[in-house]
Amino acid sequence: MRQFVVIGCGRFGTSVAETLYNLGYDVLAIDKSEEKVQEISDKVTHAVQADAIDETTLKTLGIRNFDVAVVTIGSDMQASIMATLIAKELGVKLVIAKAQNELHAKVLEKTGADRVVFPERDMGSRVAHNLVSSNILDYIEFAPDYSIVEVTVMEDWENKALKDLNLPTEYGINVIAIKRDQEMNISPYADDLIKKGDVLIVIGANKDLRKLEKNS
Repeated sequence: MRQFVVIGCGRFGTSVAETLYNLGYDVLAIDKSEEKVQEISDKVTHAVQADAIDETTLKTLGIRNFDVAVVTIGSDMQASIMATLIAKELGVKLVIAKAQNELHAKVLEKTGADRVVFPERDMGSRVAHNLVSSNILDYIEFAPDYSIVEVTVMEDWENKALKDLNLPTEYGINVIAIKRDQEMNISPYADDLIKKGDVLIVIGANKDLRKLEKNS
């Protein structure tokens, strides 16, 4: 099982750490604030008060053994850059860093970040997709050209078997799950009936998902 270390326990970092932990992963949360460490301590595997730009401390914590480091330090740009650099130099395979702006992102990439995220901008993208289509409930990019979308069932889809909707041909998308009330049907069968109020979790190329938005 993959192990994650989250460096910085602000709002965004806490959300990432708690979500990963709730999904069943081992999560080490690090922050220099004792108060923040106490707040998150029972929501992750381990929480440690430490200075993220102290290489000796991070080495002692064994972060080289973690598969992924997520650097979510907020306003201290220098600390963010240093923590990213140290994590990479200590041998963390995948380092994801939060950026405040484009310049910060460029420095993080040159420092060794494998991926840079803009929480506010990324959230804005999701909101925009939700606004342009009444059927799109959530929109999550997981690769540059591919996304996972939650979409409510359209009226002409109701009471039809999944195979009869022919979504791979019509829209270029594949259904990976069906949500009905509080139940989740993972990897549904072709004969499963789609009902009013169902939510389909679909995966596809962004260009194909845009066709879905236009028709919803």
